[in-house]
Amino acid sequence: MSIIKKISAETTFIVRNPVLRPNLPVETCRFVGDNLPSTVHFGFYTDENLIGVVSIFEKSNTIWHQTKQIQIRGMAVLAEFQKKGIGEQLIYAVIEWAISSNIALIWFNARKNAVPFYEKLGFHSIGTAFEIEGVGTHYIMYRIL
Repeated sequence: MSIIKKISAETTFIVRNPVLRPNLPVETCRFVGDNLPSTVHFGFYTDENLIGVVSIFEKSNTIWHQTKQIQIRGMAVLAEFQKKGIGEQLIYAVIEWAISSNIALIWFNARKNAVPFYEKLGFHSIGTAFEIEGVGTHYIMYRIL
């Protein structure tokens, strides 16, 4: 049985570390704002095992004029469970949460290889590619709700 539920920031590290920061200390998985009351973390569990995570930060980007914006960070699904629709379900959980919270816009920095995945879910890229040191090429992506 699979379920998506809210989890703590620290719980996300189980998935963030091997997927987003492989071969780096677990401390590199801690994001500024992880433990703010406004930050929400979702975990995807199957048979009580955490296999996917996503975090939602209350953060505006000046590219857009919408006042109620959130930023997605730390989107990750364990390698052996990728390409099975889990990431899609996590993003739909974020969208549902955002709509119920009257959020106007979702944005994030997407890794270059993840851009087609997010485009399939109705997100658009804006601007040119940029590098995040030690992580790789990214694009800013967004979806207006």
